[in-house]
Order: sequence, then structure tokens, then C-alpha cells
Amino acid sequence: MAAGLKAVDPRSAISNHVKRVKESIEINGDRFSLPLTGRIFVIGAGKAGQPMAGAVSEILSKKIENGLVIVKDGYNDLSSPIENIEIVEAGHPIPDNRGAQATKRIIELLNHTRKDDLVICLISGGGSALMVSPVEGISLAELQDLTGELLASGATINEINALRKHLDQVKGGQIARYAAPARLISLILSDVVGDPLDVIASGPTVPDSTTYDEAINILTKYQIEHRISRKIIKYLKSGKRGDIPDTPKLNDLIFKNVTNFVIGSNLVAGQGALKQAQKEGFHTMLLTNYLQGEAKEVAKALAAILRQMASNNPPLARPACIILGGETTVTLQGNGQGGRNQEIALASVYDLAGINDIALITLATDGGDGSTDAAGAVVTGETFQRAQEAGLDPQIYLRNNDSYNFFKSLNDLVITGPTLTNVNDLAFLFSF
Repeated sequence: MAAGLKAVDPRSAISNHVKRVKESIEINGDRFSLPLTGRIFVIGAGKAGQPMAGAVSEILSKKIENGLVIVKDGYNDLSSPIENIEIVEAGHPIPDNRGAQATKRIIELLNHTRKDDLVICLISGGGSALMVSPVEGISLAELQDLTGELLASGATINEINALRKHLDQVKGGQIARYAAPARLISLILSDVVGDPLDVIASGPTVPDSTTYDEAINILTKYQIEHRISRKIIKYLKSGKRGDIPDTPKLNDLIFKNVTNFVIGSNLVAGQGALKQAQKEGFHTMLLTNYLQGEAKEVAKALAAILRQMASNNPPLARPACIILGGETTVTLQGNGQGGRNQEIALASVYDLAGINDIALITLATDGGDGSTDAAGAVVTGETFQRAQEAGLDPQIYLRNNDSYNFFKSLNDLVITGPTLTNVNDLAFLFSF
């Protein structure tokens, strides 16, 4: 697990992809001249923002004129201040006023850029909630309520961000609009399955492929229209009629001087973990980086694979380690504590009961699963019996979406603290 996280360390990701070559920078083989008379600004948002900003600062040194990057609470290393780049903490996954005020300052900074300036935008997971600027007529409180309803409904991150992009002034390519006519380079640490640029942090620097019509259909799909502000419905319908301009699309000229680079992803983390497992003597397989679906249903599939591994049947002989990456969803039915990774673990407890020498470990790579301080949880063949002895019924906890307190009682939570990176989730299936 540690090797997987190390493989997507934000500082390493920057230093591995971005090189200073005299008065230019080289990124993945593309070279960009540094401004001779213009200025360099650094902006961004995401859980990995602080170490990313630190790495860029080390490369460009005193050439940076000014900068502001928004990170999640607890994700700013106060012991390592960064020259000329301010780090601001804000709320996640529900946006808050600190994020809105910091985003307002980013917009003000970009409004003063010139053609010969360079803007470097640092994007990582969590950026959608952290960098927020509601459209005129919609309040932050209304966006907060919408986000909460979408999260509770089991909507995917792609669907949540489609709504965000049409109710926000910086998402869906609109940071590029503010930055124009300056050169804009985005360095992106992906936390979305498949690495779609227009979904990661709601794609602030890339053309938006979604529409107002799609945003409305998502509300209908999850039947939450009656639970959110009527102002949001009215605004989206106005956009659908063409009364409000849509987000910038592929042929928009604002993207002429914009270049986006993915410098880290779930695949990279999975490959790093795979190499370490091989060194430890395991037969290994990176099964997928597209793990998606309702957490409880995914748990059944993972448990089935583990049962097969335990019987010495394919896909791997013991000792074996199968790694999967992606991001599941949870449809809330109870009022307990937990997250999608802990929910997967809890939903597998019964199916794995009594199986010898196996383990399932699931974790969020940012160190925070849901709104908890745990990254994930561990399940073995003995977990069910231990729970019974402690008077814990996993099915009752599952119905209440209270995976955190179930595993806390067994001391089986994975606690990493903030990892300062974020590339979706990882699941490990061990057969010893």
C-alpha cells in the first residue's frame, strides 16, 4: 500500500514530468519558454496542492510572481511554507465560504494576466469542492445542499461534476476563460476513473463535453429535483433554452494557449503497489483500474475472487496479491459514519467468514474515506467471528451505513492520516 502511495507522491510526480531547461520548462517532451518580460502565476485546487506547489516552486524559484492554491483542511504542511505561493485551506467534500473567497481571489488574479504571462494550474482530487464560485443567482448554501443530495443519492463523480460545471463560474473550462490571453499549463493528478480531463476537478482548464440538458437529466435520474432549490432548476432550464451561454466547448478559441498534462493516476499507484508485492514474493495481478459500481455489490465480486484464490484455483496461485483501482459509490440509507472503501469491506465480512489465510484491504489514497479519519479497513476470514464475539452484527451496521464504527470497534480501520495525494481508491486481495 505504501509503495502505491509513494508512486503517486505529488512532489515526485512534478519532478518526474517537469524539468527546467535554462529559460524554458520541459513537460513530457514538450518545451515551453519562460516569459522574458511577462510574469508567472501559480494557481490551483486539490488535496495534493501543497506538495505540488512546493515542487513547482523549487523548479521555478523566484520567477514566480504570485500564486494561490486551495487545499482540504489538514492538507497544508505549515512547516514548509512556499515562497510566493499562498496555501489556503477550505471545506471538502461540501464546499464552504473559505473556498469561495479563495476562488474569488484566484479570479481577481487571473483578471490581470497579460498575453506574455504564464499561468500554471495545479489540479488534484478534491478540486471541485475546494475551488467554488456559484453562478449569479445561486447561493453557496444552495450548492452545498445540491452536493449533499448528489453524494447521498449514489451519483457518480462524473454526474456530480456535470452539475457543478453548469452552476459554477470556474469549472468546465472557465478558468481558461479567465486566464486568457496568457499561456496556461495545467498539471493534473487524476482522481477519476479513466482520467477524463473534463471530469477531474470538474475540468476547469479543458473544454466541457456536458450540457445543461444532461445536468437536468441527472437530477431526474436520482429523483432529487424536489429536494433542491428551485432556483437551481430554473437556472438549468434557462441554460437548456439557450438563455444562458453553455460552458466553453472544444472549438472555443480560449483553449488555443492551453495545455493539460496528467502527471499521476490510479494506474501509476497500482503499478507501484504491484512492483512492491512482487518484491515481497507474491504472485501478482493488476486486475483493473476501472472498479466502479455500488460498494455493496462490488464487495460481492471481490469476495468471490478471494474465495476462488483461497481454493488454489486461477487466477493466481498462493501466495497471491490482486490489486484493483477505481472508485465506487454508496447510496445512503442510514445515518452512520463511513465511506465507500469501508462499506466495501463491511459488505464482504459475511461472504469471507471462515476462509483461512486471506485478507481484503480497501483504502482511499488521500487518507480520508468519506468524511472519516480512516482511509479504509481490513477484513479477514476471522472478522465475522470476532464481530460476533464482540456483539457486532455486520448486517445491522451495513444497513445503517455505519462501517466506520464497526471496524473501529474491532481496531481494523486503516489510518494513514492525510497522504497529500489523491488518485481514487485501491483494493488489495491477499491469499497467503
